[in-house]
Amino acid sequence: MKVYVIGTCDTKEQELGYACASVREAGAEAVLVDVSTAGTGEADVSVAVVAAFHPGGASAVLRLKARGQAISAMAEALGLFLASRKDIGAVLGLGGGGNTALVTQAMRVLPVGVPKLMLSTMASGQVAPYVGPTDIAMMHSVADIAGLNAITRKVIANAAHAAAGMALHFKAEQVATLPAIGFTMFGVTTPLITTLRAALEKSHECFVFHATGTGGQCFEKLADSSLFSAVFDMTTTEVADYLFGGVLPCTADRFSSFQRHPIPYIGSVGACDMVNFGPRDTVPSQFAARHFHIHNAQVTLMRTTADECRSIGQYIVNRLNLMAGPVRFLLPLKGVSTLDAEGQPFHDPAADMALFEAIRQGWKHDPRRKLLEIDAHINDAVFAEAALAAFREIGETAYATL
Repeated sequence: MKVYVIGTCDTKEQELGYACASVREAGAEAVLVDVSTAGTGEADVSVAVVAAFHPGGASAVLRLKARGQAISAMAEALGLFLASRKDIGAVLGLGGGGNTALVTQAMRVLPVGVPKLMLSTMASGQVAPYVGPTDIAMMHSVADIAGLNAITRKVIANAAHAAAGMALHFKAEQVATLPAIGFTMFGVTTPLITTLRAALEKSHECFVFHATGTGGQCFEKLADSSLFSAVFDMTTTEVADYLFGGVLPCTADRFSSFQRHPIPYIGSVGACDMVNFGPRDTVPSQFAARHFHIHNAQVTLMRTTADECRSIGQYIVNRLNLMAGPVRFLLPLKGVSTLDAEGQPFHDPAADMALFEAIRQGWKHDPRRKLLEIDAHINDAVFAEAALAAFREIGETAYATL
């Protein structure tokens, strides 16, 4: 398996060559891929070869003069080029802002588990736009990757040796012997997911995703990849952040995977009682008078109001109604998170009722879909058992079984 070292040879040929030499020094084979639109450097894979993978042909990449358009077109071509390779042990990208955007976009085409390392000047900031719902590792270059010096030699060599190590010890994909199930979880719904997982893990392979925005994207990306035989999407809190400016939002594509793939879907409204922000002093001023809970020094939670809960419910139910497969959606009538239970800081039955009523009113009845109301808190054992019973019922007409 080889390390594909990717960068712009017109501006960073020396640095890329040093990275390739370091990969070989570590015992792995290096393949240098040039993605500079100028195409003036020497590489194992030339710009012309990569550009030819674009759906519109090489000219659709190389004739573009606007830098942003050229980067996007080359990224699309590079993704298709990488997807065609059968000998990738690891991918190593080196560069600044433009090349980081280009290479990481292409990296995201590769399956989870293929090692992806981006050495970048951008890696000490907000990296979510680069990483997305994948397993890209971002490594900060400290100094710009512009010439070889005491810092860049060491940092590039470290990145190259890390990529070589991953390639040399590439773990082959294991064939699953059990059907897979995906779960969404937040800290405040952990008791529920822990109970469900304990009941299912002997008969199913369980994958749990932290509902942090990116976590939901990862969850749905794997559903789109046909990994799961069924899902327990019990923690849909990312919708609250999406609608009301929180820091852990979903995207507009949330729930769409289950419109495209009719797999059994069991869901709920876990943690829809909160919007997430960073440290208290970062909460937008328009929310100053709201009810907050300081989760820790870095996380401030804002209780959703009845009006907000109504909007959340409407958003969710409109997407549930579009799902193509069997759906069981459960409403926990005594609370949707640990903070929402009786006696806890976010206990607000009126707000919860607005959430539930919006879903009831918007629900379109269909033999494939059932709305279930459970007179329990989301983390109660009786609610978990209701979710498992719904799963068993779906299993009678689908391929998920206990």
